[in-house]
Amino acid sequence: MRLVKIYDTTLRDGAQAEDVAFSVDDKVKIAKKLDALGVHYIEGGWPGANPKDSKFFKGIKSSQFNIAKLVAFGSTRRSGKTPENDEQIKALLDAKTDALTIVGKSWDIHVTQALGIELAENLDMIYDTFAYLKGKTGELFFDAEHFFDGFKANPDFALATLKKAEDAGVDCLVLCDTNGGVMPWELEKIIERVKSEVKTPFGIHCHNDNGLGLANTLAAVQMGAVQAQGTINGMGERCGNTDICSIIPNLKIKMDIECISDRQMGKLKEVSRFVDEMANRVPNKHNPYVGDSAFAHKGGIHASAVAKNPLTYEHINPSLVGNKQRILVSDQSGLSNIKFKAKQFGIDLTSEEEGAKELVKNVKDLEEKGYQFEGADASFELLMNRTLGRYKPYFRLRGFRIIVERRQTDIEPLSEATVMIDVDGRIEHTAANGNGPVNALDNAIRKALMKFYPELADMKLLDYKVRVLTTENATAATVRVLIESGDNEESWETVGVHENIIQASWTALVDSIEYKLYKDEKKRQAISQ
Repeated sequence: MRLVKIYDTTLRDGAQAEDVAFSVDDKVKIAKKLDALGVHYIEGGWPGANPKDSKFFKGIKSSQFNIAKLVAFGSTRRSGKTPENDEQIKALLDAKTDALTIVGKSWDIHVTQALGIELAENLDMIYDTFAYLKGKTGELFFDAEHFFDGFKANPDFALATLKKAEDAGVDCLVLCDTNGGVMPWELEKIIERVKSEVKTPFGIHCHNDNGLGLANTLAAVQMGAVQAQGTINGMGERCGNTDICSIIPNLKIKMDIECISDRQMGKLKEVSRFVDEMANRVPNKHNPYVGDSAFAHKGGIHASAVAKNPLTYEHINPSLVGNKQRILVSDQSGLSNIKFKAKQFGIDLTSEEEGAKELVKNVKDLEEKGYQFEGADASFELLMNRTLGRYKPYFRLRGFRIIVERRQTDIEPLSEATVMIDVDGRIEHTAANGNGPVNALDNAIRKALMKFYPELADMKLLDYKVRVLTTENATAATVRVLIESGDNEESWETVGVHENIIQASWTALVDSIEYKLYKDEKKRQAISQ
């Protein structure tokens, strides 16, 4: 089977994305994850270009990679200097990596306008740099920057840059669509010409400015590229780079081309999430293959068909990339969605047709009011058990009151919540302060319940989101509150909707606490059995 090597540039090109700033420690952790994923090359950055990259290459020397080769990135020698006297060339060698990638200009306007030198000198810079580095490192790669735009403007010069690198002994010629604007049929014609002019193996590096980065990358591989470059989650400057999380499964599953092992591909979603976490970015749930919505089914017809045969609406088995099938519950749900979802919670509704129909009606009625159960599985499981008469509440509200007081302009407002709760006929009346009214209410509920349910000490609120649903009503609008809570073992989401944000928050908070108690009780029952 043909092998294409995966070259990851998340730590350099990906780090150039807007709002992304990896620390040195972040980069080391990501590099280890990429090695576990099985990528062949990890581009760590540009040594000497900034203190962070220099520290990374010093710090990473103590780390052992099982598969990946560490690559340092730099440019051809500067105009008027020899490689021996160029400080950035020296910094590349001092990094002592397994391979070096050198970027050089292949578009004539970048040579004459950006660098302000003659085309002949640029060709000398390419040759001199690679000739000097040959034998001083493991592998040498030439990133032909703006190659496709350069070829369209001046094909003879663009090809001459490749030939100079080839003459100097480079191991791979990487054709770069740096502006991300080439069309697939243009790319194919240009690569045909490249293959007729040079014999050195070539790779592909595409940006995604026209939305075709992946298409162009796969087209290049189809035409013989031995190396495919990209970043995790397509992270990168402007519109990003080709997404490695799409490159890998397309190569392996769709094109029958080897790159990483099946076991390693099963870690793809895990690595995708990890890199987003390090970048402090919210994962895009609609990303192909690894997004939460990639194998999510909302329409009743879809859910019914998938329950019978996943192939009806899933192009691959989601477990191949570490993902999973999800059946969503919404106002578009039918009995199939509800039954499938209930089965995931261990409840068989086959013999409870009337209860299932009532549950569908309740879901549709609540979603009309603004509820959304797609991202609130915990609230849905509680609703399901309540509808089917399988649920006994752990406590009842007798009442609550919240006071927000600000006594002076230079002092933060004080929030205090008082709650009265009934637990099996025992009344607990208590109060607590908080950073805001919702936090005070949360603290008061927990304080009241802790003596009855000490396990709540393990629970914490992870996220709190508010969305305005009826903007035309201004500050009197209906709002939806989504709360994510967690304990030492897992996390769960709950939802509340009301015109009063405190009431909406109360509903979501109570569901969150009740779900914690409910799941712990289920676990105890399972152990006792």
